[in-house]
Amino acid sequence: MSKKECDRFEYLQTLVTEFQDTDCDEAKEQVLANLANFAYDPKNMEHLKQLRVADLFLDMLTEDNDNFVEFGIGGLCNLSMDPECRDLILQSDAIPLVTNCLSSPREETVLSTISTLMNLSTPSSHPHISDVAVVECMLRFSLCESPRLRNLAHIFLQDYCVEEQVSQAQRGIAGRTQTALGIPPPKD
Repeated sequence: MSKKECDRFEYLQTLVTEFQDTDCDEAKEQVLANLANFAYDPKNMEHLKQLRVADLFLDMLTEDNDNFVEFGIGGLCNLSMDPECRDLILQSDAIPLVTNCLSSPREETVLSTISTLMNLSTPSSHPHISDVAVVECMLRFSLCESPRLRNLAHIFLQDYCVEEQVSQAQRGIAGRTQTALGIPPPKD
């Protein structure tokens, strides 16, 4: 490993250690945000895999702190673009944790969640990612006011679902008034 690579690894390791050692939520949020940003750079992937940062991000998805969840899913979204990281995330049975984030009140969290689901789609994971409850959520999001959320939901429905799945989800929504995964219907 070159000096520059060694320095990069040590810096990332320092961030992970700082996250684990601090009791201050604000400091943890800052570290998570930094790690999520570093996960966007392919140069950092090997180091982040070695430091098991995906597990740290996954742990954040069940926290009560909305910032932890937002930065955790944002980091997973960035990591999941790398095929090896995607496979590591899938081996951690992450799909239920990720899909639970669809019910977040925060648009950024939901956008990162949809993008993460797209990134995690493989032939073996696809049936879980395009589950009827997820498709129902996407149908609801495709009707919402936010253009970013509406457009991303349309892309999901178009590229990750077959027509029969969408029809089945539409019938399911029409047949009841309860919401999918706790997502309220969009405001008219």
